[in-house]
Amino acid sequence: MVARLVKAALVAVALWSVCSLPLTAAGPARIVSTSPSITETLFALGLGDRVVGVSSYCRYPAAALRLPKVGSFMRPETELIARLRPDLVIVHAGPHAVPQQLAALGIASLTVDRGTLTDVYSSIRAIGKAIAADDRAARLVEELEGQLAAIRADAATRPVRKVLVIVGRQPGTLADLVAVGRGSYLNDLVRMAGGRNVLDGTGLPEYPRISMETVIRLDPDVIVDAGDMGETEEEHRRRQPATERLWRQQVHVRAAQTNSIHAVTSDAFVVPGPRVVEAAGTLAQWLATAGVG
Repeated sequence: MVARLVKAALVAVALWSVCSLPLTAAGPARIVSTSPSITETLFALGLGDRVVGVSSYCRYPAAALRLPKVGSFMRPETELIARLRPDLVIVHAGPHAVPQQLAALGIASLTVDRGTLTDVYSSIRAIGKAIAADDRAARLVEELEGQLAAIRADAATRPVRKVLVIVGRQPGTLADLVAVGRGSYLNDLVRMAGGRNVLDGTGLPEYPRISMETVIRLDPDVIVDAGDMGETEEEHRRRQPATERLWRQQVHVRAAQTNSIHAVTSDAFVVPGPRVVEAAGTLAQWLATAGVG
């Protein structure tokens, strides 16, 4: 069972090669992406050679690291974008007026949704339509849906685990905890992987702030921590043992007692995009082995 989950978790990586054939239809030749999920979608659709600029947080695939940076997805810098002479700029809706600013400069833009698994699918389809790759986008969504359905079906055969997901905290401590609530990508993944988010309740914010006392009261079976990953893959791996040690010291929490603490080292958990299968498969494996060993 675990071997099947590991295999499913690697399918997203395979999708990059599945979509690597040249595009046959014309589309924008110079594209700027303003977020990691947009960048990963463009590369997954075989458009990496047309991407001329990315956000400062775009780190996957490795080719994205070498591209010019145009600010963060919350604050794209219009001047930097314009210098790259793009045919199309893809942005997320946010507290900025970038689409309007680009329109004033005669630069086309596309705004896509972000936040839930449904948004991952709709964004892939919208980007595919904008770049004249509708068929590729449809195929990618179909592949993702199929693999995620397999993970969900396998998870349904196991006991449901109570899960707490942390996405923010004071570095080096378990203070100022920010957790995952209802209506988010990670909440969707927890359900799909066979878990129940302990903070998936009505009336709670999407990302509630909680105390250690609340963690003890909620008593999760599994804790997933993406709150202090660092900026690079090397930092992700270096911080993992320290993060897990912090949580294991909480002897009144079930997840600590059973060694079911997992510090995230992959950006796939925090980038709602084509690597969703990798994140869901890994999470399902963690839940399947909770309390074992």
